Amino acid sequence: MASRAADHDEDVAERLMALVQSDSSAGRAALTARPYYPGNETARNFADAANYLCLIHGRTPGVVDLAAAQYVPPAARDWLERSVSGFARERGYITRLAVTAGPQPSTPGHAASETTVLGQRHAAEVLAKSERNGCALGAAMALVLDWRALREVLDIAAIRFGIEPPPLTLPTVSETRAVAVAFAVTPATERAMLFGAEQIMIQHRALWDLLDARRQARQAH
Repeated sequence: MASRAADHDEDVAERLMALVQSDSSAGRAALTARPYYPGNETARNFADAANYLCLIHGRTPGVVDLAAAQYVPPAARDWLERSVSGFARERGYITRLAVTAGPQPSTPGHAASETTVLGQRHAAEVLAKSERNGCALGAAMALVLDWRALREVLDIAAIRFGIEPPPLTLPTVSETRAVAVAFAVTPATERAMLFGAEQIMIQHRALWDLLDARRQARQAH
């Protein structure tokens, strides 16, 4: 029986990780930071991405703040508190990067893109406000996990700009996995948690697809 429970715990953690890794922000063409020179097409792509990242995740309250405002089970309380604190620092970081990268490049269909990204931000906020037990926590977990991958690319860009990347103070992958296992003690909470995580990653995937479409539109003009 104990072995079966341990297998279930590992399965929950693996399913969460698989959801995030399948649409990881790492390596996305819109965020590639090499080579990184002012005026280079890659720099314009990064400016586009940084500004939209600020629009979705650079404002307060964000996903983790809203999730923490819901009922927080004891198993996730410390994790969420550290996520809120850590993401407050990350907001300052991405805002500084966006300002340094400069304004978004002129792109056909910009107004429609802006509307789409605002819709993505609203969708993320709805998930983080969900009263379905586990949904908001799953959304916050996916964001924190994916942000660790995204941070590697942001740091490359920061160094190219002469900015010293600040320490990342978000919970670690192992800590996030442990909270997922501790929280998902019923099928209902597990489903809700994984649903919230999946939906956040869908929003991220849609953002990268939009940024890639904008890049192609600029190349065509």
